[in-house]
Amino acid sequence: MSPDFSHAAFTMDDFTRVVVTDKQIGARLDELAVKIRADYAGKDLLLVGVLKGAVMVMADLARRLPPYVQMDWMAVSSYGSGTRSSGVVRILKDLDADLTGRHVLIVEDIIDTGVTLSWLLGNLRSRGAESVEVAALLRKPDAIQVDIDVKYIGFDIPNEFVVGYGLDWAEKYRTLPFVAILKPSVYAEG
Repeated sequence: MSPDFSHAAFTMDDFTRVVVTDKQIGARLDELAVKIRADYAGKDLLLVGVLKGAVMVMADLARRLPPYVQMDWMAVSSYGSGTRSSGVVRILKDLDADLTGRHVLIVEDIIDTGVTLSWLLGNLRSRGAESVEVAALLRKPDAIQVDIDVKYIGFDIPNEFVVGYGLDWAEKYRTLPFVAILKPSVYAEG
């Protein structure tokens, strides 16, 4: 079934192409959840979602995990309103949970350069967690600047500007159920 954009402020013309469909996302999250449940069986797991982009993947992944898994949120930024990372990381919202002795799984929407995630891994590990791992829905292998060990990856995608399923441009397109490449003409206008 095709999405209904009749009431939206954009059309499928805003995108070069869809790179990951909603069905592909659901199937991959099912697979990742099986691995995560097995890897963390009997452990005190805390999911740490990175706002705002990881909201969709965090919610959908968490619903596939046991109900005793806890969640917390952190907001960090290295983007501002542009389409490329600035490389300077700022904490906009810190965690509420104490990480001492916990098994932490950072849930990310996308790994682009890896600079922000590398910083976040170091920060959370310094807080006394038993372990800190990463689950990311998307990764751009051609954009990576920092070598990061990512335990759970959904999809490798091209090094192009993507939106949807939590990812935005200027706070738009987050609610799309798929991930698509945004045409440069769209963000050049803004």
